[in-house]
Amino acid sequence: MTTLPIVETQWGDVSVYIPTNLVSMIDGQIFLSANLFNARIKPAINVEISISRVRFATQIKAMKQVAGKSKLELAQFAELQAFAQFAFDLDKATQNQLAREIGQLRKFLVELCTYLKTNKPQFQEIMSSTQTFTEEVETLLKDAIQEKMEHFRL
Repeated sequence: MTTLPIVETQWGDVSVYIPTNLVSMIDGQIFLSANLFNARIKPAINVEISISRVRFATQIKAMKQVAGKSKLELAQFAELQAFAQFAFDLDKATQNQLAREIGQLRKFLVELCTYLKTNKPQFQEIMSSTQTFTEEVETLLKDAIQEKMEHFRL
């Protein structure tokens, strides 16, 4: 049996008491963020505080290989972005990290996914059949990135 209870916290305060019996019958919590939603990031899942007991067990090997570092970088970026709202004197490294065009990166990734589906259907076929990040998949991805970069407008 699968349960999907939904709990709304007041003002997004996740430190409030959530009934123990509710927490014990589920395999994790997904926290949605109004700030992410308002920034047009969908799904607006706060990956920093969302947890799961099954975690990576449900991910295919290829996803584990590719997504781990990206999730960490996005979480670090979100943390820096929140910090920068209240800080006036930021060091150069922090300024550089914040200066990266994260919106452009997201736009590029969406366009790349569309490009892969349309122009490189074998990419998805191989990924679905092997569920690993093979050398052939890597080559297809690198080629697609290179081709898309030539036409992407910053």
